[in-house]
Amino acid sequence: MSVALVTGSAGLIGSEAARHFAGLGMHVVGLDNDMRKYFFGEDGSTAWSLVNLTSKLGDSYTHYDVDIRDRDVLNKIFERYGKDISLVIHTAAQPSHDWAAKEPFTDFDVNAVGTLNVLEYTRQHCPDAAFIFCSTNKVYGDTPNRLPLVEQDTRYEIDVNHQFAGGITEDMTIDNSMHSIFGVSKVAADVAVQEYGRYFGMKTASFRGGTLTGPAHSAAELHGFLAYLMRCVMEGRTYNLFGYKGKMVRDAIHSHDVLTAFEAFFRNPRSGEVYNLGGGRFSNTSHLEAFAIAEKIAGREAKVNYVEQARMGDHQWYVSDMAKFQAHYPDWRMTYNVPAILNEIYEANVDKWM
Repeated sequence: MSVALVTGSAGLIGSEAARHFAGLGMHVVGLDNDMRKYFFGEDGSTAWSLVNLTSKLGDSYTHYDVDIRDRDVLNKIFERYGKDISLVIHTAAQPSHDWAAKEPFTDFDVNAVGTLNVLEYTRQHCPDAAFIFCSTNKVYGDTPNRLPLVEQDTRYEIDVNHQFAGGITEDMTIDNSMHSIFGVSKVAADVAVQEYGRYFGMKTASFRGGTLTGPAHSAAELHGFLAYLMRCVMEGRTYNLFGYKGKMVRDAIHSHDVLTAFEAFFRNPRSGEVYNLGGGRFSNTSHLEAFAIAEKIAGREAKVNYVEQARMGDHQWYVSDMAKFQAHYPDWRMTYNVPAILNEIYEANVDKWM
């Protein structure tokens, strides 16, 4: 049976990947040691997600409590399944700007070295497998903040005549900008994934995600924008809003739409590709707009503590241009916009958070 190996398999994208490819008849090998609990405390723990996965997928799923920094154990797992592995989806990561500054060694070892470990054992044991990496739009650093932005009532917007008016493309420079420590480690991983495609001819792609979201997110303050915002409104928690008057814009893509994009690449892989991955012009929101939607859905008023200082390296406006991916995979379609995403997060968690 064809094997899909998924790192970070209990996380948002990892768990969606496990369900998606098990549903296609593949056997899923999942690697996850719940480092999100170490990063973000109980709010960030993915233990509940793992219970759901193992109970729902049954024999279609094999789990390993493995740290991707442990080369010996990682190598043995790749060796065990060998060329039966036709797909590797690497989602395991330390995903927070703020947390990375607390432990730079840990951040770099997980994000950069961990990615190199997974890449190298893929090359050694299953070099023909499609390799999909969850990168981030933070590889562009704060360059998007230099775009000509116009302040509106509820958001910032880009000048309509600018080349990125339809969204930021993959040819934006990643140089000469501030990335945050997290962004640096993800740049290293992103470039390594490209290089294994170009140098070794492997079928690799770095997907530079915007806000990847959905009901399977373990929503924590330091990671999980839309899910955490919805959670705060539902539970009556105070949301700390950092800078830009709450008008900063994010594009958001549901984990289901992420996985249909991954499947498209898996079925017709290419080498050393880079794709921006986000909601684009179809699905984007400012914080102020997201609060208004969440309040309407939950029937509760948001509690917000505004902090004047924006987070270092945070984007004031970021909307992805998906044109390159859609040109390569013209049958792919996005199905969720921001209101639909927030409504599904609400429905999935109403018994737990309210």
